Amino acid sequence: MGQGLDIDDVFESFDDVLGSASIGQVHRARLTPRFGGNVVACKVMHPNAESRFRNDFKIFKTLCKVVLPGWDPILREIELQMMTEFDYTNEGHNLQKVRSNMMKSPYKNKVKVPDAILDLTSKNLLVMEYLEGKKLAVAIEEKLASILGGDVKMARKVLKAKQQALFESKHSSHQTNFLREVNDILVESNVNMSAIEKGKKAVQLMSMTRDARNKLNLLLDATGYQIFNDGLYNGDPHPGNILVLDCGKLGLIDYGQTRDLTKHDRLALAAVICALGRTHVDKHEVSNAMNELGFKSRDNNEENVANFAALYFDSDIAGKTLGYATPQKYLQHLNAIDPMIDVPDPAVFVARTSFLFRGLGALLQQQLHTSQHWNHHAKMAIDRNGEGLELYNLGLTPIANE
Repeated sequence: MGQGLDIDDVFESFDDVLGSASIGQVHRARLTPRFGGNVVACKVMHPNAESRFRNDFKIFKTLCKVVLPGWDPILREIELQMMTEFDYTNEGHNLQKVRSNMMKSPYKNKVKVPDAILDLTSKNLLVMEYLEGKKLAVAIEEKLASILGGDVKMARKVLKAKQQALFESKHSSHQTNFLREVNDILVESNVNMSAIEKGKKAVQLMSMTRDARNKLNLLLDATGYQIFNDGLYNGDPHPGNILVLDCGKLGLIDYGQTRDLTKHDRLALAAVICALGRTHVDKHEVSNAMNELGFKSRDNNEENVANFAALYFDSDIAGKTLGYATPQKYLQHLNAIDPMIDVPDPAVFVARTSFLFRGLGALLQQQLHTSQHWNHHAKMAIDRNGEGLELYNLGLTPIANE
């Protein structure tokens, strides 16, 4: 472990795996009294993880050239970022920075980031504060199962059906008769349920949905704050990295893919988000903001570039409207019109974050528009640097002061 310490000097107990990923796994452990005796989470890297990743990703990129043409710039940035995960000391320092930022933010009483114990952290081992709670998706599933009388299989079936229903929807304002859907769920789970019982369950289901959506909105808002205020955010906020804590807060974990944006990147991204978030979107304005951020297409087709922006940073509803079943299919369509030949690195993981949040929204049958959630933070970023609008041209590219 370094520092001349043996594992038995540091850990009183080392429990079973809490979770596992491609490069490592997390254990619950307890420190010895010498190191405080607290319960901690330990992230341990798999042997030879880096070499196996390099080989696997090489094969993956080859396959993507066939099935996902046009994704090369995005894949290059993802590969570079993921290579930073093979040193847990980096993640430990990122955890401390993000935690410090959140403790000073408007979200300090609503979200929690674990504290890293850097003195016990090494390249292959990350020791951090243990957060008591459940993964967001698991918490939703368990709550729904409880409402349905403990029927976990039915809960999973319902969630999958609702996600698929939104996935296949071609309308941005996809609204359904919620009470009718609730009735269908309850009829399928218990045909003998009385009308009064159904009414009680319906109220519980509506309350559960409202609470879950509020948590998702909080997650979107806190991430928008990190991106546009701090410039330091988690580029991999998938459902397994979001916890519903016993204390009522949201737990944000796993900062192996932390991204750090420069001031120029934050303001350039903010310009795109603000342009997308207007009531009446001006595609010329969106296209200009995209170009200044660093996007470049073959023909500079403004409408197509604006459609790329909406797909990356807002929603894929335009693709659904045209009949494309997945964002990947819609991306292929846009590349066929006017392929994107330059995709700026800072934009890749912000776009990825937007896609991941939309996937979480689908779990709750909620069509998310990330630009609408982030618009407030983007405007504030520009306003804070707004004397900067005189220091920047249309797309926030710095110009020399005279």
